[in-house]
Amino acid sequence: MGGQSLHVLNALDVAKTQWYHFTAIVIAGMGFFTDSYDLFCISLVTKLLGRIYYTVGHDKPGSLPANVSAAINGVAFCGSLAGQLFFGWLGDKMGRKRVYGMTLMLMVVSSIASGLSFGKDPKAVMATLCFFRFWLGFGIGGDYPLSATIMAEYANKKTRGAFIAAVFAMQGFGILAGGVVAIVVSAAFGALYPAPTFQVNPLLSTVPQADYVWRIILMFGAIPAVITYYWRLKMPETARYTALVAKNTSQAAADMSKVLQVEIEAEPEKVEELEGRRGRGNEFGLFTKEFLLRHGLHLVGTASTWFLLDIAYYSQNLFQKDIFSTIGWIPPAKTMNAIQEVYKIARAQTLIALCSTVPGYWFTVALIDKMGRYTIQLMGFFFMTVFMLALAIPYHHWTLSGNQIGFVVLYSLTFFFANFGPNATTFVVPAEIFPARLRSTCHGISAAAGKAGAMVGAFGFLYAQNAIGLRNTLLILSAINFLGFIFTFLIPESKGKSLEEMSGEAEQNNTPTRESTMEAGLEVRPSV
Repeated sequence: MGGQSLHVLNALDVAKTQWYHFTAIVIAGMGFFTDSYDLFCISLVTKLLGRIYYTVGHDKPGSLPANVSAAINGVAFCGSLAGQLFFGWLGDKMGRKRVYGMTLMLMVVSSIASGLSFGKDPKAVMATLCFFRFWLGFGIGGDYPLSATIMAEYANKKTRGAFIAAVFAMQGFGILAGGVVAIVVSAAFGALYPAPTFQVNPLLSTVPQADYVWRIILMFGAIPAVITYYWRLKMPETARYTALVAKNTSQAAADMSKVLQVEIEAEPEKVEELEGRRGRGNEFGLFTKEFLLRHGLHLVGTASTWFLLDIAYYSQNLFQKDIFSTIGWIPPAKTMNAIQEVYKIARAQTLIALCSTVPGYWFTVALIDKMGRYTIQLMGFFFMTVFMLALAIPYHHWTLSGNQIGFVVLYSLTFFFANFGPNATTFVVPAEIFPARLRSTCHGISAAAGKAGAMVGAFGFLYAQNAIGLRNTLLILSAINFLGFIFTFLIPESKGKSLEEMSGEAEQNNTPTRESTMEAGLEVRPSV
């Protein structure tokens, strides 16, 4: 860096928290709200899908075959993994802004199409549902690297961690909204179309109108995405991409003058100076020895911790209903009709989200720039390990009548420390420690590793629970959390440092970092 771009970027680094910061959080955050709603709402309706399409005989309510259940839960993660890699790379090639609208529109169309899944028989309905959820996941995947990178590049260095974490924290509200929507829709349909329980009348316990319930729940996720689409298109390209990657420092200064509501001026001759200072050493690509030496271990650290976290996190999230049923917190399926079961599952998951998931995210937002990313991630993995062991070792105790509340409390604490811990920090750190021209790509690679872990959780948990039981599965998850604790030691602390300090771009261009825009020689005056 040098000359003019330093002035523009330094202005962002030292800017006071302004209205545009909150606008960016909402615009990027609503994407994440939609992401989490769409990814997790499927777990609320899988039992209903089983009753509607796979009820055979009168012995017990229908349930999805293991392979179909794993496919429906996991196919969106396959799409997300592909989307994170593709859109992460595209965000560095075409720019963050140009790609940002594409991902949101893909999510909107796929959300609606998921609810319109069609077919004459169960296989056709499940196949079309899986097809549309793959493309939904593809769009969601792109939102990860782009939202994190945009927020990191807009934020000041003092509160950057909190801003990126706040975008990610909208995931908690998305999970909560999924539960609330499912409660409202199931309660409304339950009141309009009363039905006997399965054990009273197996045939009438699933009313024909139940087929609308899961479709409405899935399609609702498109609404917040549509609302924010216009504002995404209005956001200017980030100054760091424009200056450091596109090398158009004049445009970067003009864009940020509007955003910061100040006039940023820099001498035109410094553009040439910036180009002259760019040596080959600062232009290394992803697959080079230079990148491996500078950032190789960092990428291993961000990718491995996200991978390990998501095995545990998505196992817990997607299969809450199975865990609650196993310990008896949700009544036996026979004692409910189809719509009642959706209501009970949604109520349980909403309670967990309200009491532990959402607060965990906002603890991270409040403390990440005080405690640091590294400390929060270590602490989170440690306590997740401890609470998983506390659930697994005396597992028989928790299944006894009257002890379920204790199980739910400990289970909630694992969610709390996942979100006040690695679930937030694994999203924040990759957006801060890599060079601007590779930032979106490296975040996409790290996030894709996470989705690979989510796929292991989605596909593996179901089979593990059936093969070795819930207790042993929880023991395996605690071991995975401990590995996450170990791999956290590969990650550097980025608290209070500029993106260029963390990526080495400031050092590579022999340009000192300044604390104030005046020291950097930046002419800033209020715009008229």
